[in-house]
Amino acid sequence: MIKDNLLKIKESLPNDVRLIAVSKTKPISLIKEAYGAGQLDFGENKVQELINKQPELSSDIRWHMIGHLQSNKVKYIAPFIHMIHGVDSFKLLNEINKQGKKHDRIINCLLQFHIAQESTKFGLDYESAKEIIENELFIEFKNVCICGVMGMATFTHQEEQVLSEFEYLHKIFIKLAKHPSISNSFKTVSMGMSNDYKLAINKGSNMVRIGSKIFGERIN
Repeated sequence: MIKDNLLKIKESLPNDVRLIAVSKTKPISLIKEAYGAGQLDFGENKVQELINKQPELSSDIRWHMIGHLQSNKVKYIAPFIHMIHGVDSFKLLNEINKQGKKHDRIINCLLQFHIAQESTKFGLDYESAKEIIENELFIEFKNVCICGVMGMATFTHQEEQVLSEFEYLHKIFIKLAKHPSISNSFKTVSMGMSNDYKLAINKGSNMVRIGSKIFGERIN
């Protein structure tokens, strides 16, 4: 089932769109099945679950931290994480750089923006993101790479609202991509999940995070 689901989704994606298989709450057996079908990028939203799974699976898996990340937990994932999607403060970015230096790694990061109407979602606005990349200390960071933006639209059946939120994030991406401190690496627009990824792609997404359409609905 998982292999068929992956093939179906990948056939629907443009060539330049990367698929992150959201494996949070899913057992290792299902992740192995997806890996066996050729999937290498997996997303987790809890540090403890991620560090439990990582040693049990193939070393060439690219792990993505897609959930809210506290600064004091960066050290646990810094040795192996491929990308941190939820950078929403200078404090967090500073800690990622610090831990990257400890492990002699450059850690890929996305700036997370609050584009939804729900107040429960985390994220920056344009001005606060600009403050981060214009901070004098940021210029000295050698162990982080700001690769782009991430955002989650409002969970709603109002398609026009979702499209508007995705369009807003893409406009932020275009503006920030001109900034000289990040322009060389700033190429990723991570938006769109199982229920809205096709809308996101229409508005410029080149990275989608899909879970239930691959692994099935979450069972509590």
